[in-house]
Amino acid sequence: MKNLDWANLSFGYMPTDYNVRCYYRNGKWGEIEVSSDEYIKLHMAATSLHYGQEAFEGLKAYRCPDGKVRVFRMEENAARLQSTCRGILMPELPTELFCEMVKKVVRLNQEWIPTYESGATLYIRPLLIGTGPQVGVRPANEYLFLILVTPVGPYFKGGFSTNPYVIMRDHDRAAPLGTGIYKVGGNYAASLLANKKAHDLGYACEFYLDAKEKKYIDECGAANFFGIKNNTYVTPKSTSILPSITNKSLMQLAEDFGMKVERRPIPEEELATFEEAGACGTAAVISPISRIDDVETGKSYVISKDGKPGPISEKLYTHLRNIQYGVAEDKHGWTTVVID
Repeated sequence: MKNLDWANLSFGYMPTDYNVRCYYRNGKWGEIEVSSDEYIKLHMAATSLHYGQEAFEGLKAYRCPDGKVRVFRMEENAARLQSTCRGILMPELPTELFCEMVKKVVRLNQEWIPTYESGATLYIRPLLIGTGPQVGVRPANEYLFLILVTPVGPYFKGGFSTNPYVIMRDHDRAAPLGTGIYKVGGNYAASLLANKKAHDLGYACEFYLDAKEKKYIDECGAANFFGIKNNTYVTPKSTSILPSITNKSLMQLAEDFGMKVERRPIPEEELATFEEAGACGTAAVISPISRIDDVETGKSYVISKDGKPGPISEKLYTHLRNIQYGVAEDKHGWTTVVID
């Protein structure tokens, strides 16, 4: 294992030893290739550069207290990538090939997997891009799928602690019938300005309302939203929200805990009724929300009265992480042991 200060690792890119690649040519996927090159040779007319034929995923490998290394729900990531491929006309990567490449890249870079005690993890970034040249607006005929890995610390510096969010009414993350349900780079490019504005105002992240009516909760930056009230886990239902694997897992755990789960449109005013709320995703798992300010209307929705994460959010967060680290029973079969 590399001799690094894992406990003080930030959430950023660090070079590792290997990445794995697979090319789609002549209507079929090729063999898995192992590379130590951090760069891609790409045609200047590649569709990924001109027409946004680009998709990615994010998952993690965990070094567990029993000495094993596990990955979490990688088949779900494969399925979501396939959905994105259907949405922007790229060839679907078979689940078996996706999972084989995840396992291979983790094993090749096992010295870069942080220690359990550090709280850091190995972030896994699958990437699919159109490499074939086109000048007209049409799909490419050649593609590259690769997976890179990098060790990362907590997404937010404070770890599992509450953060303030701000509603950005003058920005939309994605159109109602656009690419919001797909994990494509364009959605994140569309969020950069709003995210910067939120940070400049002193907030942890931006908060989006629906693009059509500006009445309903959409997403928290690059994460899904959930609220807790009356022993019920409530999360938005929308045609522009990325289906979060973390959120899907939290909904199942909430049901396991005997809670009701509601996935439905959430009007902004309902924020005032939540006992707890959070943003959830692979990077942070849960980022509890202290308050949400609507600067334009002057309204402020205080979620956490004492500034601390709520008990249900903490219970969900702890249990999900314990499953990921092999500490709690994995009764849904979510984790895969990659290294014994």
